[in-house]
Amino acid sequence: MANKAPHQTTFEVQRTIQPIHTGGSVALDNSGCILATTLGEDALLTDLNTGRQMARIEGDGEVISTLTLTPSASHLIVCSRSLSMRIYALKTTPSANLDVKFELLRTLKPHSTPVVVLAVDQTSTLLATGGADGVVKVWDIQGGYVTHSFRGPNVLISALLFFEVVASNREEETGISARNRKKDRRKSHEVEADSQNEATRGFRLASGSQDGKVRIWDLFKRSCTAVLDSHVSDVRALDYSADENALLTAGRDKTMIWWDARTWKVCKVVPVLEEIEAAGFLESGRLAYTGGVNGNIRLWRSDNGREVTKPQLSRTEVDAIVGGILAPASDALLSIQSDHTMTLHSTSELRQIGISDTISPLAEVRRISGTHDEIIDLAYLLPDHSLLALATNSEEVRIVSVAEADNANSSTYFGADVAQLKGHEDIVICLDIDWSGHWIATGAKDNTARLWKIDAKNSTYACHSAFAGHAESLGAIGLPHAPPPESSAAFKAPLDHPPAFLLTGSQDQTIKRWDIPTAKALATTRKAPRALYTRKAHDKDINAIAVDHTGKFFASASQDKTVKIWSVEEGEVQGILRGHRRGVWSVKFAPKATPSIVSENGPAVGKGLVLTGSGDKTVKIWSLSDYTCLRTFEGHTNSVLKVAWLKVPNSEDRSRKHVHVASAGGDGLVKVWDANTGEVASTLDNHEDRVWALTVHPDTNMIVSGSGDSTVTFWKDTTTETRAATTAAATQFVEQEQEMQNYIHAGSYRPAITLALQLNHPARLLSLFTTVTTKVPEEGSLCGLKAVDEVLGSLSDGQLFTLLLRIRDWNTNARTAPVAQRILWTLVQSYPAIRFSNLKVKDGTSLKEVLDALRVYTERHYKRMEELVDESYLVEYTLREMDGMGLLEDSATNGGLVDQEVDVIMV
Repeated sequence: MANKAPHQTTFEVQRTIQPIHTGGSVALDNSGCILATTLGEDALLTDLNTGRQMARIEGDGEVISTLTLTPSASHLIVCSRSLSMRIYALKTTPSANLDVKFELLRTLKPHSTPVVVLAVDQTSTLLATGGADGVVKVWDIQGGYVTHSFRGPNVLISALLFFEVVASNREEETGISARNRKKDRRKSHEVEADSQNEATRGFRLASGSQDGKVRIWDLFKRSCTAVLDSHVSDVRALDYSADENALLTAGRDKTMIWWDARTWKVCKVVPVLEEIEAAGFLESGRLAYTGGVNGNIRLWRSDNGREVTKPQLSRTEVDAIVGGILAPASDALLSIQSDHTMTLHSTSELRQIGISDTISPLAEVRRISGTHDEIIDLAYLLPDHSLLALATNSEEVRIVSVAEADNANSSTYFGADVAQLKGHEDIVICLDIDWSGHWIATGAKDNTARLWKIDAKNSTYACHSAFAGHAESLGAIGLPHAPPPESSAAFKAPLDHPPAFLLTGSQDQTIKRWDIPTAKALATTRKAPRALYTRKAHDKDINAIAVDHTGKFFASASQDKTVKIWSVEEGEVQGILRGHRRGVWSVKFAPKATPSIVSENGPAVGKGLVLTGSGDKTVKIWSLSDYTCLRTFEGHTNSVLKVAWLKVPNSEDRSRKHVHVASAGGDGLVKVWDANTGEVASTLDNHEDRVWALTVHPDTNMIVSGSGDSTVTFWKDTTTETRAATTAAATQFVEQEQEMQNYIHAGSYRPAITLALQLNHPARLLSLFTTVTTKVPEEGSLCGLKAVDEVLGSLSDGQLFTLLLRIRDWNTNARTAPVAQRILWTLVQSYPAIRFSNLKVKDGTSLKEVLDALRVYTERHYKRMEELVDESYLVEYTLREMDGMGLLEDSATNGGLVDQEVDVIMV
């Protein structure tokens, strides 16, 4: 087996496309720049112009029930199912990135039931909360206290609105509705005269509830001045126009009502004929908009209630509008769909509408996907690979931009939605791109395949042709990837020349080849394309199809555990790859000019190589010369769902760069394998669910992975940078080692100790201190050398804490404990106790933990010394007795005095 590649292969996350909205409330500030959305339990702040995340605020563990943003973007209020309300102060940093810093001001419990709706006045000082118990409270945002509390029937509050009545009409306002009159006006005037809070004289709060009633609360009188009772279902939208002096209400009873703000009588009732979820005034109240279950934004005149927009077809259930926010500063209206998609509509042309004009629906400026759902497949588009096609567990294919924005306000920022390919009637499962990047083929559960033409310059993304004929859903699709000759018309104008053929594989166990007609042929014949041939290919579902770089062969992978190699022209089997123990999910031919790889049996040569990934958790490389397995890669803990070849090394780099392949698995990991050694070169982990989709940028070698967690991750190949950094670090290490040796040799202890602490070389530092403490100590020195005493007595806090960590480690070994104790004694004598107590935690270790470790091992060392002293008495006694016996024996031999006492002195 060959040796490992000489350099480590590394990849790092460069960019990600992540969900920004998973359902719930959406808020927008007055500038139309900061978008606040709910992302599970967290709140997210996003720059609406660039799509960049400005801040992510973690939740309290419970689902967010509602949130709102003050018009000035000074505060964010978040309420959750835990019955808590958190108020955050926001501050925008004046930088190019325009980040938002947030600070939690306070946490409150506003109601005994969850808060379901919030409203903020235009001054960004007052907050209204509506609970499921029918209670409405008004809060001072800065102070965090309740200013008003209004209690109505025990019915859920569904809408809230602050507004200020026209000054000239304040005295005219009677507070009378058709069904609720306030007769005692004298008492009300007495309250007004006694009140000192003149600032709230014109402020009103409107609340809509599930019983269809709208209540008008006077903040000055602290009472309900009117009950508007004309809806028979949930009131979902409220808006006020000062120019028209009118209140607009709309609800799920399919009606929209204008109210006179002076008398609170009905001005007009308009049957909208759809359940309304969003409504409001436009153009100073001259127009009104509605959005509901039909998924369309419709415009109405306020003077006569006539619909201004042309009739629109009802959309699907997932396109239903569940909310709308007006951004006057941007001349835009933001609508929120039930599939978490947000659409920005332009309102700039509404100023020119005449009394009798009928206009087209509002133009869609931008479409923002709150979440892409489960990413099933993806691929690069266009020759410059600036677009990415996503199959997202839905009927349409989403096209997103992966190019950097040209300017700060560009709508084609990284991750921005560019278009949607709509035409399939069921979930799109697979897709493939031709050599030019202008043609994309898709296969879906509706048993059909479609070919789309991508013309980004003209912003046209149209279906070229549809292919119907399979009896069950399509699970595999393939287009030829071989570019035509450079002198041909197809090479010079790929938009006018679709690919030559299309291959499809289905759950009906058959494969079909389709000849793709030109646009002229389609216009002439007007007949649906028919399959050139159909083959019964496998015994189970077909999961993948791949066409080789010559366009002469293709491979089909199936759940029957086999991969078959076919000729494109005849549709005949050329060979079968057998060896997987479970269904094969993915198959890829090696790119053109792929060098031979080294297998267990030697170098692999022949017609080519094939890469497969299977449900048996393995990746295999096969030889097309004899259809045998060359190498098996094991390491995934779940099914391998997608495989891909990385960029082939250049001829001059092949001596030090090996061929690599990538695989994506159900374990949420992406692995990069060395095809020559069979070992894992790198494991990429940034997903929380199965990784279904995988592709590689042919120029930059960037790996793109898409997962069931709705995240697309872009992995940058950092092998070159890592190699350069490793070389530089090794060179620097050698230089610093030599520098430290020079300091020690020259007796320059201060730079030597400082450098050893900086480089985190405990062995070098220990050797230095051992040399110092074992020498004959200088008179008056604490550790042995006064020069070292001076260095140890002038350390910074960081150096002191690092040295204590080293002393702690040395003290655990009986052989190095004396040096540790000597240096510790020097530090204790050099610094007051207050200096040690002020040391901060470093690397998660506190000073208390260090001192506790020092104390425990120091006590152990002293205990061992005491035991040695006790044992020395036994040795002394034994030696004394042995010496005594020797003297007695000599005396007996020489006739000496037996009773003479002999002193034994131990030297």
